[in-house]
Formats: sequence, structure tokens, C-alpha cells
Amino acid sequence: MTNLKLTAAVWALMTTSALAGSDTISIGMVLEPPNLDPTAGAAAAIDEVVYANIFEGLTRFGPDGSVQPGLASEWSVSDDGLTYTFKLRDGVTFHDGTTMDADDVVFSLDRARAEESTNAQKALFADIEAVTASDPLTVEVKLSTPNGNFPFNMAWGDAVIVAPESIDSAATAPVGTGPFSFVEWAKGDHVTIKRNDAYWGAAPALAEATFKFISDPNAAFAAMMAEDVDAFPNFPATETLAQFEADPRFNVIVGSTEGETILSMNNKSGPLSDMRVRKAIAHAINRQDIIDGAMFGYGTPIGSHFAPHNPDYVDLTGNSAYDPEMSKTLLAEAGVTDLTLRLMLPPPSYARRGGEIIAAQLRAVGINTEISNLEWAQWIEQVFKGKDFDLTIVSHTEPADINIYARPDYYFQYDNADFQALIEKLSVTSDPAMRSELNKQAQQIIADDYVNGYLFQLAKTGVANAKINGLWENAPTQANDLTGVSWSD
Repeated sequence: MTNLKLTAAVWALMTTSALAGSDTISIGMVLEPPNLDPTAGAAAAIDEVVYANIFEGLTRFGPDGSVQPGLASEWSVSDDGLTYTFKLRDGVTFHDGTTMDADDVVFSLDRARAEESTNAQKALFADIEAVTASDPLTVEVKLSTPNGNFPFNMAWGDAVIVAPESIDSAATAPVGTGPFSFVEWAKGDHVTIKRNDAYWGAAPALAEATFKFISDPNAAFAAMMAEDVDAFPNFPATETLAQFEADPRFNVIVGSTEGETILSMNNKSGPLSDMRVRKAIAHAINRQDIIDGAMFGYGTPIGSHFAPHNPDYVDLTGNSAYDPEMSKTLLAEAGVTDLTLRLMLPPPSYARRGGEIIAAQLRAVGINTEISNLEWAQWIEQVFKGKDFDLTIVSHTEPADINIYARPDYYFQYDNADFQALIEKLSVTSDPAMRSELNKQAQQIIADDYVNGYLFQLAKTGVANAKINGLWENAPTQANDLTGVSWSD
């Protein structure tokens, strides 16, 4: 009798545990977002939590990078390319129960493009001349110049639709229209979201998801091995992937990202304003040593700010091939001696590990570095916003973002009128062949100007419980989209 009761109790416990795992998930993340409002912050970690889960835009990126309908079920463009008309889905509500309609779209886009906007990607909205609600489910966006890329721009996390009633709390208690609603944010530990039972679309299989913040690679490895975390889509300890591949409990998921990992240079900081010094730094870098030493072989060398999987990619790695003797010659020509540069490193392992390798490579050609390890919030304030740095390492994970080089006030402060004119032409060009040619020219210009040190395209190396289905293999944008994620029996 006792044994029977014990067996039944154990079976009940096992069954309860198994069921608990069938509709809940814990996701590991290296970085904690500084806030949860994607329309008011540059950190990729924001979108990793909220994109497609809590917040939605008029359009969205699919797992293959395609632009798909979002809150707009369809759209059309006028013959002159200046007016986009978006038809909104009926019956959509925000998580607080308020209706999402055309007025919210007008509010969101006007807020994003306002002079006082803190949106990190204001350039996405620069061509908007006016936004009008024709009726509750129809929005007209009038552009100042044709932009065939506009539906693509509206798929970014920076372009999600928010409501005036809840925007003031979006940084800490976000209210969106997505399939999951916000539950809690335990600072320094996790964010929890739950299924939105009033969602306008197909209900997600998951009832609850928790994003756990684990910055240390060793701790990330331990958490996965102990199954304290169900999946780590951007796993930081790439040196341990072979162990997971050999363990039937896990799947290792390797794909591509939009992340151009670069040694950013402050083009207005002392000697770095001299192109010969920037070129010397570029030729001092051995990309493969960085890929092998910091990423354990995962990563594709790049020679400009463009993803190798893009059909318009040009391999310009030879333009800045490893040549330390050339670096020394260029520094001598520039009259630079005893140069010490400040190297500011954010938390990701590619930056911290890569920074040590690059510091040694620069030292070999006569450039010393003072390394400062910054937390993400510090990096945003000092480097990205304050432009108070010489060198930094960061992966730019936004899709098709070579246009950032056309912004003189962007953090690396590159100012080239010819490049700006080229990007302006690209923005109004719809012919695919011409767009391809302009993209290729853009890559060549910034490579020839040695704006930054172009290192490698970040690989997406993930580890997940083998019973989890639906995680993105590739990362066309920075997201942990859980809408199609489920557990196998």
C-alpha cells in the first residue's frame, strides 16, 4: 500500500513537471536590456525580449528575413511612390484593453519622427511628411520622396505601434498588442511574459516565458547543462558547443545574423581623424585570429559593413588584409609615435575576448591601448551617445544598416558628402539592379575610407533543449520570437 502510494505520488510529480515544461520556457540572454521600450533605446537586448512578443509594427520580419504583414493586413503605394496606404487589422487591442486603431499609428509614427524623439533609428522615419488616419482602420503615410524600402523600415523594432495611454510606462511596464503581455521585470535577473488570451492572431503554444540574464559564459554553460535554462539562442560559450552536440538532450543551432562585428573608430578623435592611422589599424588586425580566439571559429570575415549572405555583398577583406609592416609604414607617414588609444569594451564575449586579441595585435605595430570594460548602460551613455571613446568593438545587428554611415552625428562620426548623396539616391531607387549597384558602391567607399575595422559577421550559435521546436535558426533582426515556439511530446 505504501509503495503504491509512493509510486503514484512520484508519477504525479513527474507528470506535473512534464506538463509544466510543455507550455512554459526559460530563455537565456547575455545582456539585460536597459529598458523595455524599443522606440526609445538602441540596445539589441530590448528587441530580444519584446519584438513580436509584446510589441508589433505595421509590418514584421519573418524568420527568413522577408517583410510580412503585421498590424497592417495589407498595404499599397501610389503610382508616384509618395503615399503608402496601410489597412489595419480589425479587433486588435492593447494589453490594457484599449483599442488599437489608426490614431495609435499616427501617434506612434509622429512620435518617432518628432524633433525631440529619442528613437535610436530616427532615419527610418526621415522621409515621412505626414501621417493621416483616413478611418479607424486605414492609415495614409505621405513621404517627401519615394522610398521603396518603407515597408522594410516599418518592420524594425524601432517602428512598433504604441499607445498614448501607456507609452509613459513602456520602459519598465510595456503595453503592446502582441501575443504575450508583460508580467514582471526582476532587475538583474529576469523578465517574465505570459500568453495574451485576447490576442488578435493565432494563440501561441507557450503560456509563459522567462528571459534570464546570464552574462558570464561559464555560468551560461552551467545553466544549460543543469537544464535551469531551456534555450540560449545566442549562446556565449562557443568553445563548449561540441559538448552540447554530443549530448542528446540538446540541439545546437548555428545560423547567420545581421551582426557586422566591427572595431569602431571615433573618426573625430585626435589621430583617428587621419585616414592613414585608421588604415594602419585596419591592416594590423588579423581577422582569423580574432574569429578563432574569441569565437572559436564561428564567424565570417568581412571587409565592409555588409552581411556576406546578402546577394549584394562584395568581398572587400583584401582591402584591409593583415599586413603589420604596412601598418608601421602608414603610422610613420602620418608622423604618429607613442600612440595610446582608449578601447571601450561592452559586455559580450566577442568584445571582451576580441578586445584582448586586438590590443595585442595593435601593440605589435606600436599602438598601445587602455582597455575599459563597460557595462551595457555605460557603453550606451559614454560611447554611443557621448562619443567619448577612441575604439570600441560592437556587433551592429540591425538589418541592411549601411545607411548609418550617412549620419555625421552617428557615434563613429564619419562625414562624407559623397557617401551621403549615394545613400540618398539609394533610398529613392526602386530598380533592383540599380539598388544592387549602389549597395556595392557604398561598401567600397567606406572600405576605402577605413571608417572602421571590419572584423566578422557574427554567427548565431544557439543551444536548446532537443524537445523545443520553432526557435529561429537565423537572425534577420535581433529577436527571440516565441510566437511559433512549442515543445514536442
